[in-house]
Amino acid sequence: MNAIECDALTRHFGKVRAVDRLTLQVPSGSVFALLGSNGAGKTTLLKLILNLLRPSSGQARVLGGNSANLRADTFQRIGYVAEDLIQPDWMELPAFLRYYRSLYRSWDPTLESHLRAKFALPEGVAVRRFSRGMRMKAILLTTLCFRPELLILDEPFSGLDPQVRDDLIEGILELMTASSPCTVVISSHDIAEIERMADWVGILANGRIVVAEPLTELQGRFRRIEVVGPEVRQRIPNPTPAEWVRTEATTPNLVQFIHTRFGDRTESELRSIFLGDRIQSSPLSLREIFLATSKLSPSVNGLPT
Repeated sequence: MNAIECDALTRHFGKVRAVDRLTLQVPSGSVFALLGSNGAGKTTLLKLILNLLRPSSGQARVLGGNSANLRADTFQRIGYVAEDLIQPDWMELPAFLRYYRSLYRSWDPTLESHLRAKFALPEGVAVRRFSRGMRMKAILLTTLCFRPELLILDEPFSGLDPQVRDDLIEGILELMTASSPCTVVISSHDIAEIERMADWVGILANGRIVVAEPLTELQGRFRRIEVVGPEVRQRIPNPTPAEWVRTEATTPNLVQFIHTRFGDRTESELRSIFLGDRIQSSPLSLREIFLATSKLSPSVNGLPT
Protein backbone atom coordinates (compact mmCIF):
# COMPACT_ATOMS: atom_id res chain seq x y z
CA MET A 1 0.00 0.00 0.00
CA ASN A 2 1.18 3.52 -0.78
CA ALA A 3 0.72 6.57 1.42
CA ILE A 4 1.13 8.87 -1.62
CA GLU A 5 0.53 8.23 -5.31
CA CYS A 6 1.10 10.81 -8.04
CA ASP A 7 -0.11 10.20 -11.58
CA ALA A 8 1.11 12.50 -14.38
CA LEU A 9 1.05 15.36 -11.86
CA THR A 10 1.81 18.71 -13.53
CA ARG A 11 1.94 22.31 -12.35
CA HIS A 12 2.63 25.32 -14.57
CA PHE A 13 3.67 28.78 -13.44
CA GLY A 14 3.22 30.70 -16.66
CA LYS A 15 5.49 29.00 -19.20
CA VAL A 16 7.49 27.21 -16.49
CA ARG A 17 6.65 23.58 -15.64
CA ALA A 18 7.63 23.35 -11.99
CA VAL A 19 6.29 19.77 -11.87
CA ASP A 20 6.15 17.95 -15.19
CA ARG A 21 3.96 14.83 -15.68
CA LEU A 22 5.37 13.38 -12.48
CA THR A 23 4.49 9.83 -11.45
CA LEU A 24 5.54 8.64 -8.00
CA GLN A 25 4.60 6.17 -5.25
CA VAL A 26 5.61 6.58 -1.61
CA PRO A 27 5.20 3.27 0.27
CA SER A 28 3.38 3.38 3.59
CA GLY A 29 5.72 3.14 6.57
CA SER A 30 8.76 4.37 4.65
CA VAL A 31 11.08 7.30 5.34
CA PHE A 32 11.16 8.77 1.85
CA ALA A 33 13.90 11.31 1.06
CA LEU A 34 13.03 13.78 -1.69
CA LEU A 35 16.22 15.24 -3.14
CA GLY A 36 16.81 17.80 -5.85
CA SER A 37 18.75 20.97 -6.57
CA ASN A 38 17.23 24.42 -6.09
CA GLY A 39 14.35 24.88 -8.50
CA ALA A 40 13.90 21.15 -9.11
CA GLY A 41 10.26 21.34 -7.95
CA LYS A 42 10.43 19.78 -4.47
CA THR A 43 8.38 22.36 -2.56
CA THR A 44 5.84 22.66 -5.39
CA LEU A 45 5.39 18.89 -5.39
CA LEU A 46 4.82 18.77 -1.62
CA LYS A 47 2.26 21.58 -1.84
CA LEU A 48 0.44 19.78 -4.65
CA ILE A 49 0.30 16.64 -2.55
CA LEU A 50 -1.23 18.60 0.35
CA ASN A 51 -3.65 20.56 -1.89
CA LEU A 52 -1.92 23.82 -0.98
CA LEU A 53 -1.55 24.24 -4.74
CA ARG A 54 -3.89 22.96 -7.45
CA PRO A 55 -2.35 20.88 -10.25
CA SER A 56 -2.53 22.07 -13.84
CA SER A 57 -3.22 18.43 -14.76
CA GLY A 58 -2.84 14.96 -13.30
CA GLN A 59 -3.61 14.04 -9.72
CA ALA A 60 -2.21 12.96 -6.39
CA ARG A 61 -3.71 10.55 -3.87
CA VAL A 62 -2.90 10.86 -0.16
CA LEU A 63 -3.79 8.22 2.43
CA GLY A 64 -6.21 6.69 -0.05
CA GLY A 65 -8.02 9.87 -1.13
CA ASN A 66 -7.66 12.38 -3.93
CA SER A 67 -5.56 15.28 -2.63
CA ALA A 68 -7.91 17.77 -4.33
CA ASN A 69 -10.68 16.62 -1.96
CA LEU A 70 -8.83 16.32 1.35
CA ARG A 71 -11.19 16.80 4.28
CA ALA A 72 -10.60 17.86 7.87
CA ASP A 73 -10.52 14.28 9.13
CA THR A 74 -7.69 13.49 6.69
CA PHE A 75 -5.70 16.55 7.76
CA GLN A 76 -5.99 15.21 11.32
CA ARG A 77 -3.73 12.39 10.08
CA ILE A 78 -1.15 14.55 8.28
CA GLY A 79 1.70 16.56 9.78
CA TYR A 80 3.43 19.27 7.77
CA VAL A 81 6.56 21.24 8.71
CA ALA A 82 7.82 24.03 6.47
CA GLU A 83 9.63 27.32 7.02
CA ASP A 84 6.80 29.52 5.70
CA LEU A 85 4.01 28.17 7.93
CA ILE A 86 1.78 30.81 9.52
CA GLN A 87 1.62 30.21 13.27
CA PRO A 88 0.42 31.94 16.46
CA ASP A 89 4.03 32.65 17.41
CA TRP A 90 3.13 35.58 19.66
CA MET A 91 2.19 32.95 22.25
CA GLU A 92 4.54 31.58 24.86
CA LEU A 93 5.20 27.84 24.69
CA PRO A 94 2.48 26.62 27.13
CA ALA A 95 -0.25 28.55 25.28
CA PHE A 96 1.27 27.58 21.91
CA LEU A 97 1.00 23.90 22.80
CA ARG A 98 -2.45 24.32 24.35
CA TYR A 99 -3.68 25.87 21.10
CA TYR A 100 -2.42 22.95 18.98
CA ARG A 101 -3.52 20.37 21.53
CA SER A 102 -7.11 21.56 21.09
CA LEU A 103 -6.99 20.90 17.33
CA TYR A 104 -6.11 17.20 17.32
CA ARG A 105 -8.12 14.36 18.80
CA SER A 106 -5.10 12.03 18.71
CA TRP A 107 -2.79 14.30 20.74
CA ASP A 108 -0.49 12.21 22.95
CA PRO A 109 0.24 14.00 26.27
CA THR A 110 2.89 11.42 27.21
CA LEU A 111 4.82 12.09 24.00
CA GLU A 112 4.41 15.84 24.58
CA SER A 113 6.00 15.59 28.03
CA HIS A 114 8.81 13.46 26.70
CA LEU A 115 9.64 15.77 23.78
CA ARG A 116 9.35 18.93 25.89
CA ALA A 117 11.99 17.51 28.20
CA LYS A 118 14.17 16.40 25.26
CA PHE A 119 13.94 19.72 23.38
CA ALA A 120 14.39 21.89 26.52
CA LEU A 121 12.47 24.88 25.11
CA PRO A 122 12.03 28.07 27.18
CA GLU A 123 8.50 28.62 28.49
CA GLY A 124 8.43 32.30 29.43
CA VAL A 125 9.30 33.71 25.99
CA ALA A 126 7.11 34.24 22.91
CA VAL A 127 7.82 31.61 20.27
CA ARG A 128 8.65 34.36 17.74
CA ARG A 129 11.65 35.28 19.93
CA PHE A 130 13.07 31.77 19.78
CA SER A 131 16.20 31.09 17.77
CA ARG A 132 15.59 29.35 14.46
CA GLY A 133 16.60 26.04 15.94
CA MET A 134 14.24 26.44 18.89
CA ARG A 135 11.42 27.49 16.57
CA MET A 136 11.87 24.35 14.49
CA LYS A 137 11.82 22.26 17.66
CA ALA A 138 8.58 23.94 18.74
CA ILE A 139 6.98 23.38 15.32
CA LEU A 140 8.08 19.76 15.24
CA LEU A 141 6.78 19.28 18.77
CA THR A 142 3.29 20.42 17.77
CA THR A 143 3.44 18.14 14.74
CA LEU A 144 4.72 14.93 16.32
CA CYS A 145 2.48 14.96 19.37
CA PHE A 146 -0.71 14.10 17.48
CA ARG A 147 1.11 11.10 15.96
CA PRO A 148 0.37 11.73 12.27
CA GLU A 149 0.14 8.83 9.85
CA LEU A 150 1.93 10.95 7.26
CA LEU A 151 4.63 13.47 8.17
CA ILE A 152 5.89 15.85 5.46
CA LEU A 153 9.00 17.89 6.22
CA ASP A 154 10.20 20.60 3.83
CA GLU A 155 13.84 21.58 4.52
CA PRO A 156 13.61 21.09 8.30
CA PHE A 157 17.39 21.17 8.87
CA SER A 158 18.32 24.27 6.86
CA GLY A 159 20.64 26.58 8.80
CA LEU A 160 20.60 24.53 11.99
CA ASP A 161 23.64 23.53 14.02
CA PRO A 162 24.52 19.81 14.34
CA GLN A 163 23.14 19.42 17.88
CA VAL A 164 19.73 20.83 16.89
CA ARG A 165 19.68 18.56 13.83
CA ASP A 166 20.36 15.55 16.04
CA ASP A 167 17.57 16.57 18.42
CA LEU A 168 15.10 16.91 15.53
CA ILE A 169 16.12 13.57 14.01
CA GLU A 170 15.74 11.84 17.37
CA GLY A 171 12.28 13.37 17.73
CA ILE A 172 11.25 12.09 14.30
CA LEU A 173 12.62 8.64 15.07
CA GLU A 174 10.54 8.59 18.27
CA LEU A 175 7.49 8.67 16.02
CA MET A 176 8.85 5.99 13.70
CA THR A 177 9.36 3.55 16.58
CA ALA A 178 5.80 3.96 17.85
CA SER A 179 3.32 1.10 17.54
CA SER A 180 1.22 3.00 14.98
CA PRO A 181 2.83 3.15 11.49
CA CYS A 182 4.01 6.49 10.14
CA THR A 183 5.23 7.52 6.69
CA VAL A 184 7.79 10.34 6.55
CA VAL A 185 8.55 12.40 3.44
CA ILE A 186 11.50 14.69 3.95
CA SER A 187 12.85 17.21 1.45
CA SER A 188 16.30 18.48 2.27
CA HIS A 189 19.65 19.60 0.90
CA ASP A 190 21.38 18.02 3.89
CA ILE A 191 22.07 14.70 2.22
CA ALA A 192 24.29 13.34 4.98
CA GLU A 193 21.45 13.76 7.48
CA ILE A 194 18.97 12.21 5.05
CA GLU A 195 21.19 9.18 4.56
CA ARG A 196 20.97 8.47 8.30
CA MET A 197 17.18 8.28 8.21
CA ALA A 198 15.83 7.33 4.79
CA ASP A 199 15.03 3.88 3.46
CA TRP A 200 13.62 5.21 0.15
CA VAL A 201 15.03 7.95 -2.10
CA GLY A 202 13.42 10.03 -4.83
CA ILE A 203 15.50 12.45 -6.90
CA LEU A 204 13.85 15.30 -8.79
CA ALA A 205 15.35 17.16 -11.74
CA ASN A 206 13.47 19.77 -13.77
CA GLY A 207 10.16 18.78 -12.22
CA ARG A 208 10.49 15.08 -13.06
CA ILE A 209 11.48 11.99 -11.10
CA VAL A 210 14.88 10.64 -12.12
CA VAL A 211 15.21 8.04 -9.35
CA ALA A 212 12.67 6.53 -6.94
CA GLU A 213 13.64 3.33 -5.16
CA PRO A 214 14.83 1.83 -1.86
CA LEU A 215 18.12 3.31 -0.69
CA THR A 216 19.77 -0.12 -0.45
CA GLU A 217 18.93 -0.89 -4.09
CA LEU A 218 20.10 2.53 -5.22
CA GLN A 219 23.44 2.17 -3.45
CA GLY A 220 23.73 -1.37 -4.78
CA ARG A 221 23.47 -0.44 -8.45
CA PHE A 222 25.62 2.72 -8.48
CA ARG A 223 29.35 1.95 -8.53
CA ARG A 224 32.48 3.96 -9.23
CA ILE A 225 34.58 2.05 -11.79
CA GLU A 226 38.30 2.57 -12.24
CA VAL A 227 40.17 0.88 -15.09
CA VAL A 228 43.98 0.95 -15.28
CA GLY A 229 46.01 -0.42 -18.18
CA PRO A 230 48.25 0.51 -21.09
CA GLU A 231 46.46 2.95 -23.42
CA VAL A 232 43.13 1.97 -21.82
CA ARG A 233 41.59 5.25 -22.93
CA GLN A 234 41.54 3.96 -26.51
CA ARG A 235 39.21 1.12 -25.52
CA ILE A 236 36.36 3.32 -24.29
CA PRO A 237 33.32 2.42 -26.44
CA ASN A 238 31.97 5.11 -28.76
CA PRO A 239 29.28 5.91 -27.94
CA THR A 240 29.66 5.03 -24.28
CA PRO A 241 26.86 2.88 -22.81
CA ALA A 242 23.92 4.79 -21.33
CA GLU A 243 24.71 3.22 -17.94
CA TRP A 244 28.10 4.96 -17.81
CA VAL A 245 28.03 8.54 -16.51
CA ARG A 246 30.76 11.03 -15.73
CA THR A 247 33.26 9.10 -17.86
CA GLU A 248 36.75 10.56 -17.47
CA ALA A 249 40.08 9.57 -18.99
CA THR A 250 42.54 11.94 -17.36
CA THR A 251 45.54 9.97 -18.67
CA PRO A 252 45.90 7.42 -21.48
CA ASN A 253 46.24 4.67 -18.87
CA LEU A 254 43.34 5.52 -16.52
CA VAL A 255 39.57 5.55 -17.11
CA GLN A 256 37.01 6.38 -14.42
CA PHE A 257 33.21 6.44 -14.61
CA ILE A 258 30.06 5.72 -12.62
CA HIS A 259 28.05 2.65 -13.59
CA THR A 260 24.34 3.14 -12.83
CA ARG A 261 23.24 -0.46 -13.42
CA PHE A 262 25.94 -2.47 -11.68
CA GLY A 263 24.92 -6.12 -11.25
CA ASP A 264 26.08 -9.73 -11.26
CA ARG A 265 27.12 -9.68 -14.93
CA THR A 266 28.68 -6.21 -14.98
CA GLU A 267 32.25 -7.22 -14.15
CA SER A 268 32.37 -9.84 -16.90
CA GLU A 269 30.93 -7.32 -19.37
CA LEU A 270 33.59 -4.78 -18.40
CA ARG A 271 36.35 -7.35 -18.70
CA SER A 272 35.24 -8.13 -22.24
CA ILE A 273 35.77 -4.45 -23.09
CA PHE A 274 38.92 -3.84 -21.04
CA LEU A 275 40.61 -7.19 -21.65
CA GLY A 276 43.64 -7.69 -19.40
CA ASP A 277 43.27 -4.34 -17.61
CA ARG A 278 42.83 -3.86 -13.85
CA ILE A 279 39.21 -3.07 -12.97
CA GLN A 280 38.11 -1.88 -9.54
CA SER A 281 34.59 -1.03 -8.36
CA SER A 282 33.59 0.83 -5.19
CA PRO A 283 30.26 1.97 -3.70
CA LEU A 284 29.09 5.58 -3.70
CA SER A 285 27.64 7.72 -0.92
CA LEU A 286 24.14 9.10 -1.41
CA ARG A 287 25.66 12.53 -2.09
CA GLU A 288 27.81 11.08 -4.88
CA ILE A 289 24.80 9.30 -6.34
CA PHE A 290 22.81 12.52 -6.24
CA LEU A 291 25.54 14.38 -8.13
CA ALA A 292 25.79 11.57 -10.67
CA THR A 293 22.07 11.70 -11.46
CA SER A 294 22.48 15.19 -12.89
CA LYS A 295 23.61 13.34 -16.03
CA LEU A 296 20.60 11.03 -16.14
CA SER A 297 17.11 11.15 -17.60
CA PRO A 298 14.04 9.18 -16.44
CA SER A 299 14.33 6.76 -19.38
CA VAL A 300 17.85 5.72 -18.31
CA ASN A 301 16.40 4.52 -15.01
CA GLY A 302 13.48 2.65 -16.49
CA LEU A 303 10.98 5.30 -15.43
CA PRO A 304 8.31 6.80 -17.69
CA THR A 305 9.36 9.71 -19.89
